[in-house]
Amino acid sequence: MKNILNKFLIGAVSIGVMSSCSDFLDQTSPSDLPVEDVFNSLDYANNVLNKAYGELTVDQSYGQYFGIIWNTNSDYELIDGLGATAEDTSSDRGNMNYNQNPGWANLARAWDKMYSIIEYTNQIITGLNNGKLLTDESTSVRTEALKIKAEAQTIRAMVYLDLIRNFGDIPMKTEPSKTDLSDAYLGKADRDEILDFLITDLEEAITNLPYAGAVTTEHITRGYAQALLANIALTRAGWAIREKSKTGYETATISDAQYPTQRPAQEERTALYNKALTHLSDLITSNIHQLNPSISNYWLLVNQLQLDVTYKENLFEIPMGLGISGELGYSIGVRISGSSTQYGTKGNSSGKIKVVAPYFWSFNKYDLRRDLTCAPYNLKDSEGIIIEEFDGNKPFEIYVAKWDIRKMTEEWRAMAIATGNAKWFTGINVTKIRYSYVLLMYAEVMNELYGGPDVNGPAGLTARQALEKVHTRAFSAENQAVAKSYIENLPADKESFFNAIVEENAWELAGEGYRKYDLIRWNLLGERIQKMKDDYIAQISEYPIKLYFKYKEDNSTIDMTSVQWYATAEEQADLASAPASEGWISKTFWGDESRTQNKTNLNDKLPSISAGLNTTVINRYVMPIASTTISASNGSLNNSYGFSN
Repeated sequence: MKNILNKFLIGAVSIGVMSSCSDFLDQTSPSDLPVEDVFNSLDYANNVLNKAYGELTVDQSYGQYFGIIWNTNSDYELIDGLGATAEDTSSDRGNMNYNQNPGWANLARAWDKMYSIIEYTNQIITGLNNGKLLTDESTSVRTEALKIKAEAQTIRAMVYLDLIRNFGDIPMKTEPSKTDLSDAYLGKADRDEILDFLITDLEEAITNLPYAGAVTTEHITRGYAQALLANIALTRAGWAIREKSKTGYETATISDAQYPTQRPAQEERTALYNKALTHLSDLITSNIHQLNPSISNYWLLVNQLQLDVTYKENLFEIPMGLGISGELGYSIGVRISGSSTQYGTKGNSSGKIKVVAPYFWSFNKYDLRRDLTCAPYNLKDSEGIIIEEFDGNKPFEIYVAKWDIRKMTEEWRAMAIATGNAKWFTGINVTKIRYSYVLLMYAEVMNELYGGPDVNGPAGLTARQALEKVHTRAFSAENQAVAKSYIENLPADKESFFNAIVEENAWELAGEGYRKYDLIRWNLLGERIQKMKDDYIAQISEYPIKLYFKYKEDNSTIDMTSVQWYATAEEQADLASAPASEGWISKTFWGDESRTQNKTNLNDKLPSISAGLNTTVINRYVMPIASTTISASNGSLNNSYGFSN
């Protein structure tokens, strides 16, 4: 058995080199080495760590499942499943609409991959604890060994958090698998116990991690570990559906009788909020991470695979590789339909995740994030020229504009063309927490602890000031007064300011994998989904029947400043009579409630969105454990929340 374990470990190290998705993963691996010696060598210990990093990039972890698809549905973010397709429980379309099925094959694939990553981190942590490097006489050796261990601790915490957010109570494993397989069949641990362990573990890890700058943000950094700890503390303090009622916990007003939605009592929540505040404040006052002053430049850098070494807004980026991994811009982003000479034969499938019309209309018209997030158009090749065309009456199918092939590099374009009709990979990193989210968490915690937004906190900021930094960054210099007026006029009571945080969270972060989990811990997921549906019905008569706009001088790019989103009926009538020579173009868009397509939207598509959330068990957002995983668990695992095994 020991020889089998040796082969497994060394094989894993070798695979880490072959599957590297960034230069920092390219390491030399040993061809043969006893397992007890692996963690007495910094090089070899780093190779196992690199394998863990590499496993974060595959489809079954953050390359696709946890990086793009499983983060939906929220109120404003939807999987591309509407009508009958939203009931397809053999695909992500049905499962992300909360029509979950234990027989869906991707459940087992994700489970196995995420626990595989945990296994690598457990090997590193236990191996270093039992080895000689942490007590080496050389300070530099000890420091490096502690850093490797801390990176593994933080990766493990990140993976466990995402497993808990998607599955609820899960097995907790903090040691490598034993050779006699005595720990091969573990039952579930209470999610709160796991989260408490992760908080304590991260408090140790933080002290041994370098700040960004000493390493790139493609590595685990101190700032990311601090923000992750804060996020775990807020998750621990928040609402969650439970396998059984917990004594001393608060039960939500809308809750399932058998599987209640609960959160800890006030005293425990306050302690968790204070813990989050401590680490958020330390992160903010370190001045290592800042907002890029230009939200447009922020997204340009992301699309061009450039790490922001000036502002370091991204605290940690899972490092993808051009042509190797990464589906941001392919499975989510501005859509190019079919073949083009500029971008290759394949086009992209960027319709996997969409945003909705009520979200578009929630923005202030001067907010730059509206057009950086919402693309109600697609790209088509017309005789060698790429033309933007509005998509018509598709209120639940607006593309996410944050990832845009037109902003990518020539190296990417050459790769896409050379790939032909096969799927291609953008290499765009998956960001796990950026600084704007840190400020929003800080605003939330300060508002919660002090009962309003205007008490100065340990980071030298009030909740209102933290929110202001995020909000005003999204407005151009000439519209700063509009942005500041909005912040100044927000009410000073706790509930109203919290509602403003909920809205800002959507405007800033939609499409990036934050919102669903925040709505869950706020116990707003079902309420906000229903609000989106109600808003659509209320707004539909106000949507423009015809959309008037101009193209720019290139006659192919829509001049977004010309689009008459907000024209009155009288203005619409005036535009309709404008001569074609002036460049006004009318196109039916969304339409009125009498149109056939609109009836489909109302009667078929709208009711199907997230329809399974409360159908069987109230607030059942969690996924089932796969039937095959349960079958292989030797009786140690079973499904709950009304799911079959």
